[in-house]
Amino acid sequence: MRKITILGATGSIGTSTLSVIEKNPHAYEVFALAANANVNEMLLLCLKWRPKFAAMANAEAAASLRLALKNQGCATEVLSGIEGLSAISEHTDVDTVMAAVVGAAGLIPTMAAVKAGKRVLLANKEALVMSGQFFIDAVHQYGAELLPVDSEHNAIFQCLPASIQSRPGICDLASEGVSKILLTGSGGPFRYTDLALLQEVTPAQAIAHPNWSMGPKISVDSATMMNKGLEYVEARWLFNASREQLDVIIHPQSVIHSMVQYRDGSVLAQMGRPDMCTPIAYALAYPERIEAGVRPLDFSEVGEFTFMKPDFNRYPCLKLAIDACYVGQAATTTLNAANEVAVEAFLQGQIGFMQIAEVNDAVLQRAELSQPSCIKSLLEVDDTARVMAQKRIMELTQ
Repeated sequence: MRKITILGATGSIGTSTLSVIEKNPHAYEVFALAANANVNEMLLLCLKWRPKFAAMANAEAAASLRLALKNQGCATEVLSGIEGLSAISEHTDVDTVMAAVVGAAGLIPTMAAVKAGKRVLLANKEALVMSGQFFIDAVHQYGAELLPVDSEHNAIFQCLPASIQSRPGICDLASEGVSKILLTGSGGPFRYTDLALLQEVTPAQAIAHPNWSMGPKISVDSATMMNKGLEYVEARWLFNASREQLDVIIHPQSVIHSMVQYRDGSVLAQMGRPDMCTPIAYALAYPERIEAGVRPLDFSEVGEFTFMKPDFNRYPCLKLAIDACYVGQAATTTLNAANEVAVEAFLQGQIGFMQIAEVNDAVLQRAELSQPSCIKSLLEVDDTARVMAQKRIMELTQ
């Protein structure tokens, strides 16, 4: 029985992970759960799963959870802060860590799991967007097992030969006959909206994704296609892909989750319903297959598949991410940090939808982008970009 730590337990990925575990109780034990500040939801999870540890990134939330669990007679030990999340990631009793904390906050505890040699199920794309080469180097230095959970990267992984699957970040696609990775995306809710109307998009409209059930930040990123841009950066690191080996294509039906094109003209596609339980189950059980609770596709009901190239006038954030990917680590870290600040400002009604890209572009233009030498310097780049993004937002709202 594998013992699992779930970072981001109250989010959509955490919820889906627990759903898969519930369908396979003989194979997995929930050892620890972590969240940011959702005390009520974490209390319910602890009472149901009785993990040995719970960790809250927010110290006040940790104190509230500790008291609530004590009043309920639950013996789960509560830890707090990034240190607490890291402790449950590297704990000697843990086999597998689901890294599903949204945003830059997930980098340190995910890296802790890597350095402890765990099986890391990577749903936090920012770990690779921010730390790319450092992260890949650590995976191989410490003998961790890295399995992608994002539906697109999981799909690519499934379509690649075992020789590449076992060598994340250091594989040679061309030597295995791979000519191109085709990263699919739905295009979000505004793929057919008149460009002039995008200025008026509200937060409620932006988070209403047509296919997937996700949190507000990721939903906005999907609407701007920044999410696909971050996934592009992640794919570049996971599969050691050059610019010529990596393309983005819009597939509105979200049935084909990504594809791999081979030298002989073959294209392998991984398909399924838009349900994160499928890639989660695959990563949990790899190389086996387990019950995920997802209905198989009925191709008689699927209808037509359509594809289109992304329009960078509609999706400027995607273009920013692709370009930043080949400028260097400082650029992708800066872009990710600026985007987190800009999306939050949009959700709070401070800036407009298309101003997210404007903030991101302005920060990239103003940043020095000197290459970081370690994780500490990466975090300094991240902090600087956030300050610059806040400053640009203030300029836009004056």
